[in-house]
Amino acid sequence: MKVMRRDDMDFATLPNILTAIRVLVAPLVVWLLFQKTHTTDIIAAFTFGAAALTDYFDGYYARKMKVESIFGKLMDPLADKFLVVSCLCMLQELDRIHPVIVILLICREMAITGLRALASSEGLIIAASGSAKWKTAIQMVALPFMVAKEPFLGIPYWFPVGQGLLYLSLFFSLWTAKDYVVDFFKAIAAKRRERRMKKKELRALRKLRKTTGR
Repeated sequence: MKVMRRDDMDFATLPNILTAIRVLVAPLVVWLLFQKTHTTDIIAAFTFGAAALTDYFDGYYARKMKVESIFGKLMDPLADKFLVVSCLCMLQELDRIHPVIVILLICREMAITGLRALASSEGLIIAASGSAKWKTAIQMVALPFMVAKEPFLGIPYWFPVGQGLLYLSLFFSLWTAKDYVVDFFKAIAAKRRERRMKKKELRALRKLRKTTGR
């Protein structure tokens, strides 16, 4: 199968469209939750779940089609945060989650986003760890369970299961935050050692040239 090369400024790719859908779904979930009815809660839960699935498929098709874009690099991680943070805030508004949990989860995301931006400015890339991916996956399952809240399809335990999963995701969030910080300082230390070695080699080369007259 021949893969077409695209301009990295091109928006019209399937992965980007899926990412854009995820961004647009966030305010829809908020609106549905503001209605405060059992029916709209169920619709919001399924809407959130469908949007969460696009996170897998946009990455899958981006790899399969070998397409990367500036929009995708910027918005793919932000789309997840828009969806999760919007839902967390609404669950707090509906008194289904303690404010401290929301504060911890949002502050963790802000801190890690800032840390990765700082690493990028230093020419470093801190990849998401396996534990961080598990954290995101658990949150994407926990939140629609908490959104549905009331018994559905004869199953009465949606909310407590979602609550338990959210606490588990909080543990992973704080644990992986530690990993990001450690990886960041290790990478910075390694980069500085590399710079010092290059400076030493450059000084040695200059000294050699002066000695040999070349």
